[in-house]
Amino acid sequence: MESGRKKWESVEAENEVDTTATITIKGIISLLIANIDEGNNKRLISLGMGDPSVYSSFQTTHVATDSVIHSIESNKFNGYAPTPGLPQTRNSSSSAIADYLSRDLPYKLSLEDVFITSGCTQAIDVALSILVRPGANVLIPKPGFPIYQLSASFRGMEVRYYDLLPERRWEVNLDAIEALVDQNTVALVIINPNNPCGSVYSYKHLEKIAETARKLSIPIISDEVYGHLAFGGNRFIPMGVFGSSVPVFTLGSLSKRWIVPGWRLGWFAITDPTNLFITPKIIERLERYFDILGGPATFIQAAVPSIIEQTDGAFFRKTINLLKQASDVFMEKIQEIPCITCPHKPEGSMAVMVKLNLSLLENISDDIDFCFKLAKEESVIILPGLAVGLKNWVRINFAADPSSLEEGLERIKSFYYRHTNRQHSN
Repeated sequence: MESGRKKWESVEAENEVDTTATITIKGIISLLIANIDEGNNKRLISLGMGDPSVYSSFQTTHVATDSVIHSIESNKFNGYAPTPGLPQTRNSSSSAIADYLSRDLPYKLSLEDVFITSGCTQAIDVALSILVRPGANVLIPKPGFPIYQLSASFRGMEVRYYDLLPERRWEVNLDAIEALVDQNTVALVIINPNNPCGSVYSYKHLEKIAETARKLSIPIISDEVYGHLAFGGNRFIPMGVFGSSVPVFTLGSLSKRWIVPGWRLGWFAITDPTNLFITPKIIERLERYFDILGGPATFIQAAVPSIIEQTDGAFFRKTINLLKQASDVFMEKIQEIPCITCPHKPEGSMAVMVKLNLSLLENISDDIDFCFKLAKEESVIILPGLAVGLKNWVRINFAADPSSLEEGLERIKSFYYRHTNRQHSN
């Protein structure tokens, strides 16, 4: 019996994947919510997840819901969808994802360039899966989105982090990238508009990133799940604009721009018009990989063409205005909290990174301690910076109803004054 147990243990050890260092956002937020003191009689205000749909002011357009209802009631989309997605979802004459992405590119994507995924998270997994090879490493921003590290770990890929520079509006440290790359580097991950920092890269900076990747002969994984959610000085530029000089894998979804994260409709798009990287063998590998993946619900896929074609600009403008107003409220209120510094006003996405000054606080050891005690005492959820790779910072999602955002920040201010280090305040 003992020898049998050892046999199973040896199998487990051979297949062990070290994921213990990765803190998932959903995982830590669940722990924070569990730490709330229900006896304090304060309603929960969550500024920790990028899901604004829980707030009444952030709701999807009726076009989206009507399209899904029509899709269901047609009884035409109750079966399995083809492996890469329904053809009308991938491409059609006036809408769908290929045409939607092509609107902002100097060339047109084809049906074969787009694959439908279950949200952007699955698109991340697809991107890493087709690039993995023995000894491979991938360059990921810090701070960044922890799913990249988790997915890479499951694939046995080494993760190498490059810094985003808060003093330069969270731009990419291009010198660090050149120092990190070797012959086993398979991709550079860029997130724009940026989660968790709230930055939007300029055309000039994106051009420099593309040139660096071209010089180093590495493709770019461009995470554009917050695409078009820009409300500052820089407009959103898709990385695929530079696809003629460097291969770009574009990841996106309906989740953020249409405020439907629970619908899990995403995409993986190849923007490599000169075939610098893509070969028939890679396309075959992609198609075979999608054979084992479960895509989004067929009726959601069927609704996509009308959702994209019929959503008018007024809906998008409303969302941008709400985010701009929320960022204004955030910046006004955050300046009233002495222990928190925001290096730059957010210009895109729905989140922002702010730095903690722990010397102004008593009995708060780090960002994890700050967030857990805040949840317990104030029923406010924000994300510890460690979860996105930056210790003693925190990420705050500002996409909330103005009253909830203001109240949440007021409670953080109350928490600060309750834990003020009196020696520093005098």
